[in-house]
Amino acid sequence: MAAGGGRGEEGQLGEFLEYMDRLRNYERSGVPRGAGTDSDDGFDLGRMRRLLRRLGDPHTHYPAVHIAGTKGKGSTAAFLSNIMREQGYNVGCYSSPHLLTIRERISVGEHGGPVSAALLMDLFDQAKEAIDESIESENGALTHFEVFTALSFLLFSRENVDFAIVEAGLGGARDATNVIRNSELAASVITTIGKEHLAALGGSLQSIAVAKSGIIKEGRPVVIGGPFSTEVEQILRDRAFLTQSPVISACDSGVRSITRCIGWDYAKPNQSCDIVVKISNDRPLSMELHDVKLQLLGDHQRQNAVTASCTALCLRDLGWDVSDASIRAGLEKTQLPGRSQFLTQDEASVLGLDGASTILIDGAHTEASAKALADVIRTVEPEGPLALIIGMADDKEHLAFTAQLLSGRRPDVVLLTEARIAGGTARSLPASSLRDIWIGVAHDQGIECADIGVVNSIRIGHLADASSDKPTPMMIGCGDGPFSHDLMKAASRLLHGVRRVEGGAPAGLICITGSLHMVSSVLQQLEQQ
Repeated sequence: MAAGGGRGEEGQLGEFLEYMDRLRNYERSGVPRGAGTDSDDGFDLGRMRRLLRRLGDPHTHYPAVHIAGTKGKGSTAAFLSNIMREQGYNVGCYSSPHLLTIRERISVGEHGGPVSAALLMDLFDQAKEAIDESIESENGALTHFEVFTALSFLLFSRENVDFAIVEAGLGGARDATNVIRNSELAASVITTIGKEHLAALGGSLQSIAVAKSGIIKEGRPVVIGGPFSTEVEQILRDRAFLTQSPVISACDSGVRSITRCIGWDYAKPNQSCDIVVKISNDRPLSMELHDVKLQLLGDHQRQNAVTASCTALCLRDLGWDVSDASIRAGLEKTQLPGRSQFLTQDEASVLGLDGASTILIDGAHTEASAKALADVIRTVEPEGPLALIIGMADDKEHLAFTAQLLSGRRPDVVLLTEARIAGGTARSLPASSLRDIWIGVAHDQGIECADIGVVNSIRIGHLADASSDKPTPMMIGCGDGPFSHDLMKAASRLLHGVRRVEGGAPAGLICITGSLHMVSSVLQQLEQQ
């Protein structure tokens, strides 16, 4: 589960959390149309700069890498943070969202765990007067994300970090993190461009690319991950040309990576990869690593590791001390809760499951991440029954997400539920709506399915006991309330009734996905038991 999630420390944050809950929180309510664009509708960076000025402009006190992208920001930030920590630097990292505690968004020091509650409260006590003054002068317009971002910058300054890694929250140009000036920016990184937050970022892939390219600063190098479409990459390169920013591509012809095999260590999988970088343009970069054991699975995570490696090599070129050994160790050390995370048998037992099924939790919620998850499932669990438990926010690409998962291994059981998004249900898509989507997409793909309605113990018992030696239609049902581990028990029992023509009934895999908030629910239930 997420490091540092202890409930004892959370009790110290009561006053701070109450204060933050009174601020406007777009993670809970949804982002307004056009808010992330560089336009009259966009977020006002002026109020963020005025808040930071009251706090002493802490973001100007250390060099930073600024990371934007539709997917891969968090993984790339985690890889790079661990690389720099392995080299011995005092690293600050700011990311979002969190799973168990808001403290996860800020890590500082040599070990990388969530900031302690005592340190965060001490910081808040010292900064509260200035924040109050800013809120009053801005007529209450300062948001939850803006205030917490400012606090992270202040903490990094007070802890004298050597280096900060800052993940953008939404887009780039108008994101609250985009106050970092070129004089403090070591490099910017753009991981991927996809359709998430389409309305908030202008309505097209091109407008999203323009928004994210806003973190590219005059004369500072930019690392682009990808792969990108030709048109999108050209937008990024055009912005770099205008700002005279050197471009380093993680998809350069001199960059090669491959996954050689999947291994298992203490019942958890890893992928053994080769990563070779030999870029010979204006900034020659070189590294050759073989048999790197990544705990984060999938081709997309390998590409995130390549992007982080190229960024580390870029920093080396700028004069930072970064060894190949530190890059290897940082990549291998990195793990993130909720990204292709397999629960241990002990954890499954804590949730009341019998341990016969493998439990995978993954926060996939876009078309691209659904494809990546399908690839992970196919690679790690190519046979045996498969159950999916899914809950999603109402502003996601539900049809494309569903189509990608159904294009992979056909699940035997799909249970839809209601995710609690940022502690509430305002942005949750009803389970019945999700069920209609899944049934419709299954029919479009020619997949036979059976609507089992709202799951309950009687209905599940009947279905689970009705074994057959023939393939059964894909069972699609709904939970009868917000997601809980009871739905995992239902999935496990339904899988016991699945039989295949080839014979036998393998233990199977249960995957919980659709939102990082679904992952958070599982981890919270583990912590509470």
